[in-house]
Amino acid sequence: MLVLTRKVGESITIGDNIRIHIQEVRGNQVKIGIRAPASVAVHREEIYLRIQEENKQAAAVTPDMVSAALARFKTRKVEGASHE
Repeated sequence: MLVLTRKVGESITIGDNIRIHIQEVRGNQVKIGIRAPASVAVHREEIYLRIQEENKQAAAVTPDMVSAALARFKTRKVEGASHE
């Protein structure tokens, strides 16, 4: 891991078009600004890990599970229509 030391107002550039700007340091928190192309996903680590876990779970869905969910949905839809 590359470790850099920066002061408030200084920046780090990644590649040609990603810039990380140190905006404020208060206690043990650092406020940063990130300028990156819209095509680059930027997430807090905890959010990124949650997305990865959800993608992993979604990839584990089998065709049988999808069929069962569709059958339940259709049953509920029919039940909902009978109450109108």
